[in-house]
Amino acid sequence: MSVSKEEVRAFWDAAACGEVYAEGAALEQRLERQRQLRYQLEPYIFDFARFSDGASRDVLEIGVGMGADHLEWANARPRTLTGIDLTSRAIELTHARLAARRLSSDLRVADAEDLPFADGSFDIVYSWGVLHHSPDTAKAVREVHRVLRPGGSARIMVYHKHSIVGYMLWLRYALLAGRPGRSLDDLYAHHLESPGTKAFTLDQVRGMFTAFTQVTARTQLSFGDLLQGAVGQRHGGILLRAAKATWPRWLIRRLFGAHGLMALVEAVK
Repeated sequence: MSVSKEEVRAFWDAAACGEVYAEGAALEQRLERQRQLRYQLEPYIFDFARFSDGASRDVLEIGVGMGADHLEWANARPRTLTGIDLTSRAIELTHARLAARRLSSDLRVADAEDLPFADGSFDIVYSWGVLHHSPDTAKAVREVHRVLRPGGSARIMVYHKHSIVGYMLWLRYALLAGRPGRSLDDLYAHHLESPGTKAFTLDQVRGMFTAFTQVTARTQLSFGDLLQGAVGQRHGGILLRAAKATWPRWLIRRLFGAHGLMALVEAVK
């Protein structure tokens, strides 16, 4: 499925990632509620990001979304902090979150495939669940490599292809729809988040990071795999409600950890 950046931008400008959790009368309340629920559902972000590493370093986040992680980077007191997003909505929300804490960042609307920074500008580049939405993910990874300094660290989450989420999409939109031959690639592109969303095998992920000197990639079960939170709100239906009520989460955690939706990549230039 071929999509334009404008299609992706329009999707996320309608509602930033996680905005479904932003409840409250005032903006600051909504932002705080989203932050709380984000980390309840995804506590593993802290072990992966290691925000404290940003102290006295130059940090770039690609895809700031509603700014919860960006606030954590700001709290680490980096030498410089920069954040980009494809949408002005995300930049405005992130600016508001930081301003409420009297913190700041160089926030810009920009394209992950064409970063507006010189070679070797950053010590850490972080991106959580963003680059798989860009039409040319491999090009975005090359840009991450370019703007990192030698010895700099990239911490990137992209979607993992052979996941429980993918199997659920296949069950509903392929098997039960009478189209069992539909590929996982096609299902992710049409039925998971923004148009053209991609997912990768771990070998494909490692292939995109071959320019780095060290690369580790592992899978992580997501709240989507475990049918927790507001996951599946765009699909709805009695089948989803029944699955959420009966989902064997303990069994999935025990036996299917290798089939999580998230591929967590750490790479050193």
